Amino acid sequence: MAEAKKLEDKSWGKKITTYVKNRQNEDGGYTFCQHAESNAQDTYYALEILSMLSASSPNVEETVKWLNELRAESIFSIYYVTKALLLCREKINNVLKKRIAAQIDSLVSFNSTEVYSEISSEYTTTFMTLELANLLGFEKESSKLLPQILNFKNKDGGFGSQNHSNINSTYFALASLSFLKMTAKKLDNTIDFVRKCEKPNGGFTVIPIGAMPYIEHTYYGVLTLDLLGEKCRYPSQTIDFVLECQNRNGGFARSEIGISTFENTFQAISILKKLAHH
Repeated sequence: MAEAKKLEDKSWGKKITTYVKNRQNEDGGYTFCQHAESNAQDTYYALEILSMLSASSPNVEETVKWLNELRAESIFSIYYVTKALLLCREKINNVLKKRIAAQIDSLVSFNSTEVYSEISSEYTTTFMTLELANLLGFEKESSKLLPQILNFKNKDGGFGSQNHSNINSTYFALASLSFLKMTAKKLDNTIDFVRKCEKPNGGFTVIPIGAMPYIEHTYYGVLTLDLLGEKCRYPSQTIDFVLECQNRNGGFARSEIGISTFENTFQAISILKKLAHH
């Protein structure tokens, strides 16, 4: 098949590796924008991308030192620093463990229904906290958290606050439920909502009536189908859409027009790897 041949061409992967490595700073951290300061999010995505492509991470000792010296206090910085250190095969220090434990104990992490511009979903902090708890083997109050998440399941099968479902929130809700050992397949009509976001020309839109697919929404759509035990109906078209989002520098943008970011590049690789098995 045409899409299989495209994925067998290793040039796209080599370009990504070069793109990422060229954006490592002297302190060992990374930034998707060259010459900008290192940050925890980009450092995690850089390490994850290189790992997914079976490429070595340069100056790992400097990266670990930079991560350990970073003051991680918000759930976002705690999440990215922890996952980056685990990718470097480093132990999580007690200070970071205590902050993770505090996030798990805090109901604030699980009650936010406001969505800010830099946050993918109102369930992002829930997802992050539960994933960290799962990775480190911390206890989770499933009996309290399950109703809080399920409370935002809407009549159309999707998830979202104020009765407005979207593919981002649906993914984070289902992924969070999976960390609480609830099988997403038990949810009735959620698959119907996801299918309505899937486009015959490739990709997914954030809501069913959306006209333009983007990498992040396609990532959430493909992974949500996986959680539901389903497969993408249009893998060839979706692979084509994703590959068209790769820029000349090797990184991926959220659409055919735009700047490359580590997050979109990570999402693109995740989609391609998932669809390569279909």
